[in-house]
Amino acid sequence: MAARGRPRAFDRSAALRRAMEVFWEHGYEGSSMSDLTTAMGINSPSLYAAFGDKEALFRAAVELYGQTHGGDAEIALREQPTARASIEAMLRDSALAYTAEGTPHGCMVVLAGSTYTARSAPIRDFLVDKRRGRSGDIRRRLDRGVADGDLPADTDTAALATFYTTVLYGLSIQARDGATLAELTQSIDTAMTAWPTE
Repeated sequence: MAARGRPRAFDRSAALRRAMEVFWEHGYEGSSMSDLTTAMGINSPSLYAAFGDKEALFRAAVELYGQTHGGDAEIALREQPTARASIEAMLRDSALAYTAEGTPHGCMVVLAGSTYTARSAPIRDFLVDKRRGRSGDIRRRLDRGVADGDLPADTDTAALATFYTTVLYGLSIQARDGATLAELTQSIDTAMTAWPTE
């Protein structure tokens, strides 16, 4: 049986990528429906039909960000051989991503919900959960480092995870404010001097 209705006259993936870029640059509250439809090259009814409401579109955009631009930290934490190498690679790879030409600077998950209203509190909570998830990933990698013997047995992994999460998210804010890769690298160099030793 043939599908009914008119086929979509736009590329859904390309439209979502453009929406991601708008949200990344302007945040959830700063992105109007007009901004989004203009960037996506579609009208409001098409947006609602394809993605639901603005909140659903934003959530889809964040997922796309995680699969494309936001995956460096996860890869570093998973693939590096030691806890120290994992944390350092996470910070350095993120700094490169945060200052890359051709994309908004900083991390979308850190910056896109920095302002909110009562109506957008669910978006704030969604992003808080994403950021807490990253902090949990960092702590689990540090716990593994203790188990593997490349961190001292008495390391307070909760405190250390909080510290390096703060550095990671601070790099994002600095990048959005115009810090260069060289400046972020200096901050990372300093942060790594805090690494626990026996």
